[in-house]
Amino acid sequence: MKPVIARMVRFAGSLTGRIALILAVGILIASVGALLIAEQGRRGEFMRIRDERVIASALDVLGRLHRDPQGTLRNLSDGRLVGAHLVDGRTRPLIDPNSTLSEMLAARRAPGAAVTISPAPAAACQVKDPLQERPRTAGIQPLVLDCWLMATVLDGRSLVVALNLPQLPAPPSWTTDRLFLLLVIAAALALSLIVARLATAPLRRLSAAADAFARSIDAEPVLETGPTDVRAALATFNLMQERVRAGLRERTRILAAISHDLQTPLTRLRLRLEQVEDEPLRDRLVADLSATLAMMKRGLDLARSGDSAEDWSTVDLDSVLSSIADDAAEFGHAVRFTQPCGETVRVRPDALTRCLSNLVDNAIKHGGDAHIAARRAGKTVIVTVRDHGPGMSEDMLAHAFDPFVRADTSRSSGDGTGIGLTIARAQAAAIGARLDLANHPHGGLEATLTLNKA
Repeated sequence: MKPVIARMVRFAGSLTGRIALILAVGILIASVGALLIAEQGRRGEFMRIRDERVIASALDVLGRLHRDPQGTLRNLSDGRLVGAHLVDGRTRPLIDPNSTLSEMLAARRAPGAAVTISPAPAAACQVKDPLQERPRTAGIQPLVLDCWLMATVLDGRSLVVALNLPQLPAPPSWTTDRLFLLLVIAAALALSLIVARLATAPLRRLSAAADAFARSIDAEPVLETGPTDVRAALATFNLMQERVRAGLRERTRILAAISHDLQTPLTRLRLRLEQVEDEPLRDRLVADLSATLAMMKRGLDLARSGDSAEDWSTVDLDSVLSSIADDAAEFGHAVRFTQPCGETVRVRPDALTRCLSNLVDNAIKHGGDAHIAARRAGKTVIVTVRDHGPGMSEDMLAHAFDPFVRADTSRSSGDGTGIGLTIARAQAAAIGARLDLANHPHGGLEATLTLNKA
């Protein structure tokens, strides 16, 4: 339950979630508003039809009184006229005449005395009426009547006629129908989620491209598709990538030029140092110069580690790992490839080889041996290089990939420049992989390289 709630909280805090929430609220407000307006229209149409029925019944009675006054009065008194009967004139039935119906009736009837219509009080409907005395089949509800009173004047005498019409059921309210509202809410949420995901799709593409660029300086450009403003943003991002790559390549060229230009004076300096007569001093000076040349070479290798023009290709990972283990074993090192995975990966072969070779060299130098293994993990392949040395302290693990940082004295033989792991991580980034270090539970240090399957 907690992971589900955590995912919902993360989604609500994302741009997609906020857009979906705003859209859902807006759609619900618009839908409910439209329903209320439509319901008012339906209710108005219902009232118009009801009034038309009352007017039609009143006009029928008035027409009968006009054609045959005495016969119609007898029929009204005896209850032989279905849907209408005469009300005792001693009562006061028209307490609150309906002005709208009265005006409609006055406009549509023949000229004569004024006629008024009002809703009937309960007492006026308690009259024997053939409409109410019809036989009913078992299980059928009794007929509910809608009673109205019509007052008119006939030969100078006031008449009050009750109009008994079958009651029309009012149209049901959509806003109180739970199933209908549930369908509206579900449709609003589904539509808002679809629109939100479509709206944020370019942002997700840009985020994925930024992540790929952070892992590899030679990441592929983003496909510039979509609306105009989105294409402009993606084009700007691609331009930024190209300028960063150009800057790093220029830096590498400058360092290579400096290294090349320094070789000549350093070589002359070495020749002159050989002429020093004091042998101990000469040996120390030559050793310092050799260390300077080695550091300059490794620094140039570090600068070049993140810049690769090598093409991507699909390789058999087991073959690469087996070859690295065999090459190290030929030089007498205790390196074994213990677990193949049978997978292919799409990488830059030289970058992968340099990365794994540096990891194996580091394990041999500080742990005395190296065990290489590979396994599948979903859409990735995990390669581990483990030694059985003393491992690293937690503080040193946090800075193990920093350039020119040496491991603890417990893992250091006293040589090296401290950039082997830095170059390994740079080569891993160049192929879109992730490199991590951790102390193994049973001793030693374990490097984990996570690669994507081909």
